[in-house]
Amino acid sequence: MPWIAPVVAVVSAVVLTFVVSALVGWVFSFVARRKTWAVDFVTRMRRPFRWSLLVVLLTIALSTTLPRSLGADYPGDEAVSQVFRCAIIVVVAWFVGALAIFFEDLGLSRYRVDTPDNRVARRVRTQVLILRRLTVALIVIVAAGALLLGFPGVEAVGASVLASAGLVSVVAGLAAQSTLANVFAGIQLAFSDAIRIDDVVVVEGQWGLIEEITLSYVVVHIWDDRRLVLPSTYFTTTPFENWTRRNSELLGAVEFDLDWRVQPGDMRAELDRILERTDLWDGRVKVLQVTDATGGYVRVRVLVTAKDAPTLFDLRCLVREDLISWLHESSPVSIPRARVQMVADEPAVSGRPRRSTSEAGGLFSGENADSERTALFTSAIPVQSPDDGGRPDGRPVARPDR
Repeated sequence: MPWIAPVVAVVSAVVLTFVVSALVGWVFSFVARRKTWAVDFVTRMRRPFRWSLLVVLLTIALSTTLPRSLGADYPGDEAVSQVFRCAIIVVVAWFVGALAIFFEDLGLSRYRVDTPDNRVARRVRTQVLILRRLTVALIVIVAAGALLLGFPGVEAVGASVLASAGLVSVVAGLAAQSTLANVFAGIQLAFSDAIRIDDVVVVEGQWGLIEEITLSYVVVHIWDDRRLVLPSTYFTTTPFENWTRRNSELLGAVEFDLDWRVQPGDMRAELDRILERTDLWDGRVKVLQVTDATGGYVRVRVLVTAKDAPTLFDLRCLVREDLISWLHESSPVSIPRARVQMVADEPAVSGRPRRSTSEAGGLFSGENADSERTALFTSAIPVQSPDDGGRPDGRPVARPDR
């Protein structure tokens, strides 16, 4: 029976795989009593390790038993070798990728981002996440290249590609210009420390947090739970605001337009009482100043500080609300008012002589010739007699108008 030896070899490889994986798991469980990372290592690496060990043992077992049982040139020798070679490449790439991700997560666990001063942690987290994507991409590319190089005909294709490398490089550069620009911009963002995960930024007029940084785009979590996806080149070519570039503490302003009768001293004392009974204020800056007094109003500006942007927004709202309540309760005269002065029309000046009708300068008044102009428009129309042609002196005879 030529198949007995290969079957026994396969069963032995499977049993040996489970035995070795059980021994390794027992060793790491013993180490986990003192080191917490060992538990995470076993959880993440159990399946890649078992499959890698199983494929390697099966390859060794079948490569030694099949030629002995079926002969050195048995049918399907090349196909079986090709299958096991590809399987080894896949499982080894899986194992190496899982191992790299574990060490990256182990490094990230030492830098917590849920602490008040987490600038360094956010920078390391951004860089490690970018490196993780680069590592995975590199492993996949290397594994794919190793798989393709094992198939006949790939060498000829590679030689033809290298022969036309000039034309291919030009075409590829033009086609992937924007993509490569985003990739290099993503790498630049990761290592230039311009933005980090959880940085507070203002982009496109929107306030939000940096949620994700990839090689091609950046995701900004807007304050109203929307996501703004921007290309990586946006942050290298467009000005934007980073409120947590060096530290997260911020200074904010609250402004009021009040009446001139406001008492800044009393308002300043009320501000002190408001800040003393809240945990939102970090105790660095509290200022109340009259910054302007034109246009019928007094401009009062309040400056306060907080540990980060969300806390500062809540603190500004609290100060604004409490000061408005204080103005209504304790200083209602400070509430701005619109003042209107009613003025009556001036009476006519008495004793001034009125002009006569002749002084008015009209068409029929104002001069001695007014009577003559009146006669021209009101006198009878002169007519001539048809029998005598008029008077002896030649003037026409006037007839009354009928």
